[in-house]
Amino acid sequence: MGSGERLKSASIPETKEKIQYHLQVKPSDVSRYVLLPGDPGRVLKIASFWDKSWKVAEHREYTTYSGYYKNVFISATSTGIGAPSTAIAIEELARVGSDTFIRVGTTGALHRFINVGDLIISTGAVRLEGTSKQYVIPEYPAIASLDVTLALIAAAETLNVNYHLGLTASSDSFYVGQERPGYKGYIPPFQRGLIDFLKSINVLNFEMEAATIFTLSSIYGLRAGSVCAAIANRETEEFIVDAGVEDAIKVANEAVKILSIWDKYMVEKKKKTVTPEIIYDWFKEYLKR
Repeated sequence: MGSGERLKSASIPETKEKIQYHLQVKPSDVSRYVLLPGDPGRVLKIASFWDKSWKVAEHREYTTYSGYYKNVFISATSTGIGAPSTAIAIEELARVGSDTFIRVGTTGALHRFINVGDLIISTGAVRLEGTSKQYVIPEYPAIASLDVTLALIAAAETLNVNYHLGLTASSDSFYVGQERPGYKGYIPPFQRGLIDFLKSINVLNFEMEAATIFTLSSIYGLRAGSVCAAIANRETEEFIVDAGVEDAIKVANEAVKILSIWDKYMVEKKKKTVTPEIIYDWFKEYLKR
């Protein structure tokens, strides 16, 4: 897509080949399974674990690679930081045929029992960001897809990594929106006590994208999950850059492999969703390895 190129319309910003304006990807470029890190640099890290990979596109905060992991066609696209750019990624990936999304991110744990370097698999998210509210009423839940969540749990178990399962809070702000002091120590009165409140209702962690991914995926009938590495703990005040990130990447990649098997079983057994029978059949095969 070059400077001066005429797109389809102002309402549908894509070329006649369906190349998307922001991501600059088109149908066939990306898999149905897409991993979504925030950091463009993490896309290369994710792809380094694949058997084969290639760059599809790089534009603004969006870097996309595709490749094969254990014979499964897989892709990764960076979303940038926060909900607005994440919504654009979901919109444009869905338009080119992707339907299963796994956030692979970093997060701040809210509880002492979550060690820095542990993983957090989200079952749902508190919608403290604003983007999802542009799509649907505030009461609409941001829930991870059951089959994607189960695949992430199965991957974490088979890889023997430490993980926690529960609710996440997604904020538009890294600093005051997560009750970190802003410049000169500024914290508005309405943010004071937020961490204690979230802890009291069993929210495990803060991050910035999961709620948007879950909400849009539910609205559009897509699938979504999230696995994040706890690089910080807000109770102990420990912060270790990239702690657990490699484990999160490994779990996300393996979850795609597991989902691909379950999806194949669903077609063969003519099921509309992953059932206990499908998981049992997969586990029997796994034990034979």
